[in-house]
Amino acid sequence: MTITTPNDFTSRWHQPPNFPLQVPFDYRFLPSIETLDYIREDEEVRFTILGDDDWQVRMDRTAAFRTAPVEEIITWPFRLVHFNLARFYGDMLHGFQDQVMIPWRTHLSAQGFTWQRLAPILFLSTEDAASTYHNDNSHGLVWQIQGTKTFHSYLDPDKHLSADAAVIGETTSEDPPEHDASDRQSITMQPGEQLWSHALTPHWVTTESALAMSITLSHGGLCHQGRYSERELALRAYWDKNPDEAWTHDLRNVRY
Repeated sequence: MTITTPNDFTSRWHQPPNFPLQVPFDYRFLPSIETLDYIREDEEVRFTILGDDDWQVRMDRTAAFRTAPVEEIITWPFRLVHFNLARFYGDMLHGFQDQVMIPWRTHLSAQGFTWQRLAPILFLSTEDAASTYHNDNSHGLVWQIQGTKTFHSYLDPDKHLSADAAVIGETTSEDPPEHDASDRQSITMQPGEQLWSHALTPHWVTTESALAMSITLSHGGLCHQGRYSERELALRAYWDKNPDEAWTHDLRNVRY
């Protein structure tokens, strides 16, 4: 069921499984190929060349990624992420702060939510590319912009990875472990569709179209009227015991 009302959201946000939702943002993005061509030159972009080609082919493509014709690049299997989109609010993402971030923050505040970090992350990938298998310390409002992706997680994450294990990073690998398909929750997202991804739940994402672009609004320390999500309580307990480690990786999965 797609969550469309504030009451529905506040009753579902604090525990898995993930769920579709619909937030009526009014913002028009550049086409994904133009976004790729612009952002690939930025010093903070992260990308990984994938595929079954030999090591030298991948190395050559990695070296050429920022300068080769973009029409050629989109024929290569790759995944790309950029965590610091605020640096583009004055050009490529002009109006994003006023039309997306401020309305969403205002909406959350009006419903009694607080947070310690709320920022957008950009993902671009080509057909058959997949993210790593990982968990995030933040909740994500995943917004499919162009192309098609499938977001995979589990109906009962505790069966596959406890919150305590997620906190200490026992998740990240290139591929998900063997599991029963009936345990999996796979949601294919078309342009304009959205999904709530719970903090500390293992997941992976596959690309189903020639080029796909999505934005995730990442919520660190999300709290509703003094209540954290159930799995995030494990993170809070860990940081209470290990205060020097709190926030040191800024909520980002460094192996995307």
